[in-house]
Formats: sequence, C-alpha cells, structure tokens
Amino acid sequence: MVCNPEWNMENLEAMSERLRRAVSLSIISGYQLDKHAFDFLSTISQTEDPVKLVEEAIRRVKSTPQKTLFIQRNLLEEIIKEASPERGGEELIQPESSSSILGAKREKHHSASDIDAEIEIIQDPTEEICETGSVEEYLEYFQDRFRRTRKLLRKRIDAKDAISISEALKSSTNSKVKVIGMITEKREHEQRIFLTIEDLETNTTVLVSPRINKEVVKKARMLLLDQVVCIDAIKGKGDLLIAKSILWPDIPQRRPNSASVQVCAALISDLHIGSKTFMRKEFSRFLLWLNGKLGDKNSKDTANNVKYLVIAGDLVDGVGVYPGQLKELEIADIYEQYSLASKFFEQIPDSIELILIPGNHDASRKALPQPALSKAYAEPLCEARRVYLLGNPSTIKLHNVELLLYHGRSLDDVVASTPNISFQMPDKAMKLLLQSRHLAPIYGERTPIAPENKDYLIIDRPPDIFHSGHVHVTKIDTYRGTLIINSGAWQKRTDFQKKMGLIPNPGIIPIVNLQTLQTAQLDFTGHWN
Repeated sequence: MVCNPEWNMENLEAMSERLRRAVSLSIISGYQLDKHAFDFLSTISQTEDPVKLVEEAIRRVKSTPQKTLFIQRNLLEEIIKEASPERGGEELIQPESSSSILGAKREKHHSASDIDAEIEIIQDPTEEICETGSVEEYLEYFQDRFRRTRKLLRKRIDAKDAISISEALKSSTNSKVKVIGMITEKREHEQRIFLTIEDLETNTTVLVSPRINKEVVKKARMLLLDQVVCIDAIKGKGDLLIAKSILWPDIPQRRPNSASVQVCAALISDLHIGSKTFMRKEFSRFLLWLNGKLGDKNSKDTANNVKYLVIAGDLVDGVGVYPGQLKELEIADIYEQYSLASKFFEQIPDSIELILIPGNHDASRKALPQPALSKAYAEPLCEARRVYLLGNPSTIKLHNVELLLYHGRSLDDVVASTPNISFQMPDKAMKLLLQSRHLAPIYGERTPIAPENKDYLIIDRPPDIFHSGHVHVTKIDTYRGTLIINSGAWQKRTDFQKKMGLIPNPGIIPIVNLQTLQTAQLDFTGHWN
C-alpha cells in the first residue's frame, strides 16, 4: 500500500538563515515544531527574530510539569502577545507575501532528488494471508514448508540423490543413504545427539556421534527444531540412521546485484515512539542530517545521496505488548503514538522514499506473517507524506538491489536454542536463518506463526541485502554474497533488556551505497555540529 500526503514541512534549504537556525535549535534541543507552529514561525520571521522566539518557547516547555515533544503555535502566539500586547497576534499571521515562503515549491538539495525512484515490490503477504487457523491449515502449512524446502535442497548437487525415509529404511544395514526430513525432536546424551526427522510419509531416528565425525556433531548442535535438512547417513539396525554429514538448504554463493547509479538507502528500525526511552534528541539529529543541516562535509555528501529510508518495524512502542508496559509509556494511546510518528515523518525530505514494515510492537496482528499497517492506524502517516506500507516479511527491489525486509522476532528463538549465539551477535543468528532458508524455523516458541496454507517465511530468493531489527544491536556482515544488516534501534536500554543482560547500541545507523553495497555507520548519540 502506498500513501500520498497532502502537505509536507518546507525544506530547510527554502528557509531564511534565521529561520533555519530557529528550526535547527528546536530539533537539537529535542523538540519539534508542528505544522501550524512552523507556519506561524515562518510568517513571524519577517518581522521578529525566530531564534529568540524559539529559545523562549523551549525555556517555557522545559519548565512545564507536563512533558511534550512539540512546540505548538498557541505558545508562540502567547510569547509574541506578551512581548507586544498592543499588537495582538492575529494580524501577525498574514505576511505581505505569504507565497514567498509557504507557497514556493520545496527547493531540492539532495543529489538523490535528481534520480527517479525505482521501487519494485517482489513479495508482500498483506493481501494473501488468511485469518481462520483451522487444523487443516496447520497441516497444509507444514506440508508446504517441507515440499518447498525439499525443492531448494534438491538444487544442491550433493543432495540431488536423496530418497524418502521409507526407502532408506528398506535399505540393507551399513548401506549409504541420503534423506531429507524435518527435525521434530532433538536430544543430547553423552556427547551424542539423537534427532527425530520426518517427511510426508514416515519418521525415523538419526544418531549423530563424535565417533563418526566430530564436525557433524558441532553442526548438529546448531540445528533448530522444524528445520528441513538433508542427512547423509549409514543405515543402522531397525529404523536407525547414523549421520555422516548434515546439509542445510543454504543460499548459493553468488555475486549480488547493484544499482547503476550512486544512490543510498538508510536502514533503521525499532523507534518505539511513545516509550519514555524513545531517543527523540538523537532521532531529531538524524532528521536534521537527512535535511543536510548536520555533520561534516563527508556525512552531508552521504545524506545528499540518500534516496530511500527503510524501517524494519516497531515504529511505535504500542500498548499492552508486555506486562507492566503502561508505566514505561510516555504516550499510552496507540493512535497518538502514530500521530506523533507522523510529525517526525513530515520532516523527511520529499526526495527520500519511505518504506515501512510492522514489528511486534506495531498495530498489526502479532502472528507471522504480519500484514501492513491498516489505514485505521496509518492515516496520520499517510497524511504526513508518501509512504510504502508493506507486510512483515516483504521483498523489494531498489534500483535492482533486492532487499529482504523482516522485523526479526524469531531471533529470540534462535538465540535461546543455539549455542554460541547471543543477542549481541544478531548477524550470526541472521546467517543461520539464511542457511535454513527460513525466517522462523522453530514453531511454537516465542514467535507466533499463523497456520497459513502457504509458508510465507521461506526464503525462496537469496537477497542482496537481508535487513532486520528487533534486538536493538547494530551489526553488519556478509554471507555468500548477501549483505546482512541488523539496524539497531532508537530506544535507550529498557528494564527488560537489563534483566536479559542485553546491551543495545542504539542511534547507530547503517547507510548502504546501493551501487557498491558498501556501508557506513553514523552514530547520532555523540556530538554533531
């Protein structure tokens, strides 16, 4: 779904120098001017000093007991009236020529603004997912997962000759067999691992022993329940297979696609607007940077080339997502949270295309796959500017570069189930998902998965960029031609994260050059000029 706005805030380049300084002062101080306040400030700057006006407004907002993120028009009018009571205030809103400020077309300053957007939506589950969840659909879901993953496995040269489990069990003892199965049980006993695997016909037990191959034991420890794998084995007695090697579906080694022009994408996630820990000052710096008004020459040059801003979920903190959340909210109404988000969206330059998928804190169903945000919640966002609202997960192409967008809820399950992987290394967990060719292999744990008749979480297409979030840790890696990016967050460390021992690194933003797939990380938590 694509939303088009009716109004956007004037570009900072189109402002007078004094007005630019006033707007920059408000943003750096952690406050935003709403549309009406900005209109009034633009007008009054013809006769008054907007910087002094904003300074006084900030002083008053800080002194009030009620916290707010926005400087509103009525406050600015009140300050003007108090300074010049004989002038009133209403007549000040009409300048001699309002068209020179408010009617002028927004001046383009981004280099990327001279380049037409190229956005292709490859996969979006929004219009296809169902809501029933019958027993038959559970069965269809797992059958579809098995068949499609088996097909991916058979593309491997070393798995082409795999046979069914029932055929393997008919083989003579000590003969070599190769089977494809879904892991339904995993047990470890005295350094040996026992797997139960099944296909569409039957199941069997697989023994993984260090006496056969120590490396295969290490690999078996990385296996997740409900993964579909190929096992090269020796037929044991009865229904026992003894594993010699284990093959993941995996993505092939390949050369990634690239854009034909120099254009960049900013990849972010997990703003959690509405939370008391939302980093509004740091995010305001980011917006100021996008407008070319913050940073040194090199970082401004990077901002000039940003054509796309991609948000991988958790735009807002939501309401009732976890027990005790209410006391951690600054805004306890989810509609107001999205309304506040729209105020920030208004400040993104028109030359930048905005793409958004939901996360587990957003106003979408919690089970995967998630549809795009509904118009009931997204209306303020759509009024603020043009925005592409897609489901979670979705696959898109930006200037021929294919991005797999996924919020990342299942990373919780991967970390909990896999040795030597922690929340501090989401890139390793994401690599395991690519090897599994599935975004949420484990069924029935922390990640709710809807029983669709099609598994929308299978990674059919190896992406050029795999973008996720959720764990609030910025990490970048590459694997077999895929650029792996977990984009961190805009939320300070929460009490829940402290209990989990998770140390986030929020406010650090990956910027990807789509022509070279090189990345830069900008830290908005420190000092910026």
